[in-house]
Amino acid sequence: MNKVAMVSGANRGIGREIALELHRRGYRLSLGMRDPSSFDNDLDALLCTYEARDEHAARHWVDATIGHFGRLDVLVSNAGICKMIGFEEGSADLLDETLDINVKAPFRLAQAALPHLRRAGNGRFVQLASLSGKRVKNLNVGYQMSKHAVIALTHAVRRAGWDDGVRATAVCPGFVNTDMAAAIADLPPDAMTQPGDIAAIVVNTLELPNTASMAELLINCRHEDML
Repeated sequence: MNKVAMVSGANRGIGREIALELHRRGYRLSLGMRDPSSFDNDLDALLCTYEARDEHAARHWVDATIGHFGRLDVLVSNAGICKMIGFEEGSADLLDETLDINVKAPFRLAQAALPHLRRAGNGRFVQLASLSGKRVKNLNVGYQMSKHAVIALTHAVRRAGWDDGVRATAVCPGFVNTDMAAAIADLPPDAMTQPGDIAAIVVNTLELPNTASMAELLINCRHEDML
C-alpha cells in the first residue's frame, strides 16, 4: 500500500484512532496537530504543526506532505471544537473561533488538497461533522451552524472532484467517548460511540470503490426521533 493520508487533529480522540487504523491498514501518514510532540505513538508518520486558525497552515501542511511523499490520496478533516454559543450565552469572539476552526479551516484544507486528490484518480475526502449538522436538538446554535456548514462543504468537494474520481463523505456521529463529549454528554462513556468504532467506519468508507460512494454517514449511539 503506497497511499498517503492526511489527518488533522490526530493527537487525540477520533483523529488519533483514525491515524492508528490507517497505519494498521498500511497507509503512509501525514498527521497535523497543534503540538506534534504530544503524539505518543511511533507510526513512522510525518508529524506537522497545524494550527487551524492560521490561514496559511493548510497550504503549508499540504505542501509539506507532497514534498515528503510525492502524492496525496486521502484527507481526513477532523480537527474541531465545541463551545456553547446560544442566543443568550456565548460571544462574538467564540462564534468567530468556532467558525474559523470548524468551517474555514476545513475549507482551506480542501482547497489546498483537492488538486492532489484529483490526480490520485480515487482520492478521498472525509469530514468529521456531527448529527448536530443534521438536526437541532439543543440550542448550541454556533456549533450547529458550523456543522451544517461543513456538510455543505463536503458535498461541494464531492461535486467538484467527482469527475476525477474524488469521493467525499461527511461522517456525522452523535456523542463519542472523547474529552470533548465528556464535558457535555448526558450518557456514561460506555453508552457512547467509541472512537475506535468511528475510525473503523471511516477507513472502511475510504476503501470503497468509486462506484459505491456514501455522501453522508449518520452514526447513532441512541435512538434519534428526527433521523
